[in-house]
Amino acid sequence: MNTAPASAPEQKPAEEPRWLTAEEQRTWRFYLHATYLLEDHLDRQLQRDAGMPHIYYGLLVALAESPRRRLRMTELAMSAKITRSRLSHAVARLEKNGWVRREDCPSDKRGQFAVLTEEGVEVLRRTAPGHVEAVRQALFDRLSPEQQKSLGEIMEIIAEGLQPSEAGADLPWLR
Repeated sequence: MNTAPASAPEQKPAEEPRWLTAEEQRTWRFYLHATYLLEDHLDRQLQRDAGMPHIYYGLLVALAESPRRRLRMTELAMSAKITRSRLSHAVARLEKNGWVRREDCPSDKRGQFAVLTEEGVEVLRRTAPGHVEAVRQALFDRLSPEQQKSLGEIMEIIAEGLQPSEAGADLPWLR
């Protein structure tokens, strides 16, 4: 009688993670540091000048640049890269300020539009110059024209790589 144990299925050794090199780690940390500081800088400027966070400003701009200054709520969430729940909260605050109103979608009983009001247009008109100056000082004035071009190309590559195109992708505005 054979008393040798039955052979176990062969297991592949766990693959070692692709750790960041020292230079990649340095780049990653500077990226995080810079993006956190930039977002905070812009948020503080907009809170001081208009009493709103940067995300709300972005929503107003998206509406201002849309035909008839209106977007379906799902399109606005997609534009801002936020969840529908977070958008609903933001639009409620913007409505309270009189800068946005909601309208029902006539072709879809469940759908709604966010519409930029005249008051919203006015707050953008007053706020945009200071915001553009804050962006310019924090980002573009620190870079040469060649660096600006490179940054734009790099950010485009990253954004395109992170924007899934397959159906069923886990995207914030679909949650």
